[in-house]
Amino acid sequence: MEKITSFTIDHNKLKPGVYVSRKDPAGNAVITTFDLRLTNPNEEPVMNTAEIHTIEHLGATFLRNHKDFGSKTIYFGPMGCRTGFYLLLTGDYESKDIVPLMVEMWEFIRDFAGEVPGACAKDCGNYLDMNLPMANWLAKRYLDEVLYGIKEDRLIYPE
Repeated sequence: MEKITSFTIDHNKLKPGVYVSRKDPAGNAVITTFDLRLTNPNEEPVMNTAEIHTIEHLGATFLRNHKDFGSKTIYFGPMGCRTGFYLLLTGDYESKDIVPLMVEMWEFIRDFAGEVPGACAKDCGNYLDMNLPMANWLAKRYLDEVLYGIKEDRLIYPE
C-alpha cells in the first residue's frame, strides 16, 4: 500500500508555517488542502484537545462567515497529531495566496473574548472541552512567530 501524501513529508525538517498539502480535482474545480502547522513536529509538546477544539470552533465560524472565502471554505479542522490544522478551499491556490486570510483569521482568534460560538450542549458534542485563553495564546504565538513577516521557507514543504 502506498503512503498518503502527508506521510511523505519529512516531519523532522518541518517547521510551523502555511503549506499546500495537496490539490485534488473535484468536478470542474480544484480543492486545495493547506497544512497550517502551529508546532514543531516531534520537538515540542502538541496542542491539547481543549484549545484545538476552541480554535476549530472559532476558525470555522470565521471562515464560513468571511465575505470572500465563506463560499470557498470546504473544511477547517485539526490534524490527528495535534500539531496543526487542515484548511480545504475550493480553488487553485498557493500558500502565499492565503497569508492575508490567515493573518485575519488568527488575529480574530487571538483577540476573541466571550462565549465561543457553538460551545453549548445543544450545538456541540463535547462543549465542555474548551480553552479560550490557550487558544488566544496559540493564535498570538502563530502570528508573531510565523505569519507576521512569513518567509518562503515557511510556505513550501522542506525537501
